[in-house]
Amino acid sequence: MGKLWVILIASISILLPFLGNAFSPESPTDRRVLVLLDDSAIKSSHSIYFNSLKSRGFDLEFKLADDPKIALQRYGQYLYDALILFCPSVERFGGSIDLAAIIDFVDSGRDLIIAADSNASDLIREVGTECGVEFDEDPSAMVIDHIGYAVSETEGDHTLIASDDLIKADVILGSKKMVAPILFQGIGHSLNPANNLVLKVLSASPSAYSANPKSKLSTPPSLTGSAISLVSIVQARNNARILITGSLSMFSNRFFRSGVQKAGRKTKHEKSGNEQFLTEISKWVFHERGHLKTVNIKHHKVGETDEPSLYRINDELEYSVEIYEWSGTSWEPYVANDVQVQFYMMSPYVLKTMSHDKKGLYSTSFKVPDVYGVFQFKVEYQKLGYTSLSLSKQIPVRPYRHNEYERFIPAAYPYYGAAFSMMAGFFIFSFVHLYSK
Repeated sequence: MGKLWVILIASISILLPFLGNAFSPESPTDRRVLVLLDDSAIKSSHSIYFNSLKSRGFDLEFKLADDPKIALQRYGQYLYDALILFCPSVERFGGSIDLAAIIDFVDSGRDLIIAADSNASDLIREVGTECGVEFDEDPSAMVIDHIGYAVSETEGDHTLIASDDLIKADVILGSKKMVAPILFQGIGHSLNPANNLVLKVLSASPSAYSANPKSKLSTPPSLTGSAISLVSIVQARNNARILITGSLSMFSNRFFRSGVQKAGRKTKHEKSGNEQFLTEISKWVFHERGHLKTVNIKHHKVGETDEPSLYRINDELEYSVEIYEWSGTSWEPYVANDVQVQFYMMSPYVLKTMSHDKKGLYSTSFKVPDVYGVFQFKVEYQKLGYTSLSLSKQIPVRPYRHNEYERFIPAAYPYYGAAFSMMAGFFIFSFVHLYSK
């Protein structure tokens, strides 16, 4: 009995990492999510957001950020597919988690949500910096807007902002229009201009600025106007996705249920746009939308079906690939008119836009250039909000063999004519010279 118990424990310890690694190409949606909290009360105060994730099939595991037992991986295998940091004030993570571990987690292709706040620690700010954003250096600063604030019963300091300056991308925010403004209260951040992978999803208005609301301005604020990003996203080159915001409150039940009226407008909405906004953008972050895959990459000569090992110059060939998009539950055909294929050797010799049958199949045909060497079929597809596609397949191209040329090459007819006219001229000259008196 003791031996069976030892075998059982050993089997579980071996299989556990693989059972926890739920992310796969066939079902790319994140399923196992670790949520790190500052306080256990956040679990109930933000329950609507967490329940929306659970209703879509996510397995959330809640832990305090300073728990000494937390870990992202075990035996070299990651235990989670995504990480949510709802711990803006944490000075040091517990267990084996630190800044480097979080960056490695993203570098492995997994996803991350960061929610800071006015009391954001240096550690959370460093995580944001590594992801391509810079939170305001003033630890007491908040985003203030005396024109675009949310109307409330008390005048307040105008740090409760009603923003509707959203990115125009249905793949990120969904096709349903967001009518109500989004409530935000927290710190702003700017994008690193050297990082072209970061995008502003929700921007502050031109009248906003970042400063301490409890003191008078003595110097011009470092962040002003539309340069302030309230919510940003990152899609890394390995297709990992990151959401960054300076307001933990915008995920709260209070903001989800609160009515909203933007200053200067007569319309008052019974419910803010926070729930719709954060639900839709979480679908993008967790790969429920905008995730592409390719299958059945084929190329062959026109009129044939078998893939050759090489082509000859001037051959007519066909290239095809199937592209599908994950809908959250199944793979659906991806339809677009901007997918191109290159026939490449040092530079593109052929660049063709592929046509599609609206069922996911993209294809085109072209003539092999009159240049021999080692070519590549290349598809480099990058579109806002979608995972990038990078396909490459090498194929050699040979010249004509000596017995494959035409018997008389049309381009050589002038040379043929010159040779025979020279022979005829020499014959006439010889005849005249020999027989003339």
